[in-house]
Amino acid sequence: MTTPLTPSATPLQAPSRRKLSLGFVLLPHFTLVAFSTLIDILRLSADEGDRSRPERCSWSLLAPDLEPVTSSCGIQVMPWETFSDPTRFDYIVVVGGLLDREPYNPRTLAFMREAHSSGVRLIGICTGGIALADAGLMRGRRCCVSWYHFTDLVARHDDVIPVADQLFVEDGPFITCAGGLASLDLGAWLIDRHLGPGHAQKSLHIMVTDRARPAAGAQPQPPSAGIVEDNRVRRAMLLIEQNLSTPQRVEKIAQAVGLSKRQLERVFRKLVGKSVQEYSRDLRVLYGRWLLANSPQTITEVATECGFSDVSHFNRLFRRSFGCSPSTMRRGNSQGSLQTSEEWDSLRVIVGSPDSQGDFHPYLNGEPAGVLGIERFLSCERRPYAQ
Repeated sequence: MTTPLTPSATPLQAPSRRKLSLGFVLLPHFTLVAFSTLIDILRLSADEGDRSRPERCSWSLLAPDLEPVTSSCGIQVMPWETFSDPTRFDYIVVVGGLLDREPYNPRTLAFMREAHSSGVRLIGICTGGIALADAGLMRGRRCCVSWYHFTDLVARHDDVIPVADQLFVEDGPFITCAGGLASLDLGAWLIDRHLGPGHAQKSLHIMVTDRARPAAGAQPQPPSAGIVEDNRVRRAMLLIEQNLSTPQRVEKIAQAVGLSKRQLERVFRKLVGKSVQEYSRDLRVLYGRWLLANSPQTITEVATECGFSDVSHFNRLFRRSFGCSPSTMRRGNSQGSLQTSEEWDSLRVIVGSPDSQGDFHPYLNGEPAGVLGIERFLSCERRPYAQ
């Protein structure tokens, strides 16, 4: 049975099924896999078999000049042409990668704005969505990024709605994609939409995969103690982690993932081994332990940061989890005793705080934070604050 390729947001009216044309803008240090995966599935859908003739799909590589663009892995790609009329294309695809290695060329940002003002749809892949926001095009829009780059987006743009629990998102004339192999899923969706499902399936089969994931499919979890296969539970876990500072009601989480409260509780306990509330509580306590070791906040401030309105409740749960009080833990950390704790291996969190409208945005110690994937989280040196 083929997985439907419908995005979670209300789509624009589907274009007529004709030749599909895309203009690619490769940003400095772009990710090669996100670019090449999308190009290849388009190539395979463009012709019969694997003959690579651009009969149904065409594309071009655009840039402010014809100098080679270096990818994040060092491989260089030569643009085909400089920026011109964007209305020649159905989509302008901005492929990002490593951030802040060098500033964007002003002509690149201007071309994005021109494409938007001309009615051309824009696609941001990997950090290409952040580039669209940097161009001032994503205010009030949902922008899909990898969980790894959630931090980068919210630190730069508090007027953009970050999405890190899906593969790609369509919001009005913009499509943003987490990147990586999610480019394959996006490509299949585009082909299905413009050329028909048969062409999408043919391309997927040649690429040795049998189906594409839907737009609302959950991103793979950051490394953790266990892997949960159920898409609904994985999304629920991500939503919990995005709002540790202000825990969400189970009913709200269930509604967000398309389940009733009872259904979510049942499948969550079956796959995770604990209730939704227990999972949220355990993560908040573990995050509290990290704050004690890595921030100068008082214990009361730590409790509040972790979503506990009562510091005594936080103290009780902390003692139950770690066998000592938060104050004892902090004193121990002054001697470096937390430096090698194996319990860090299961921690990955996204910290959230509500704004005045009740919407949630990520913060860490009062500053925009976001996903603390284990690689980034543990790559930071943990220095004791209590001296």
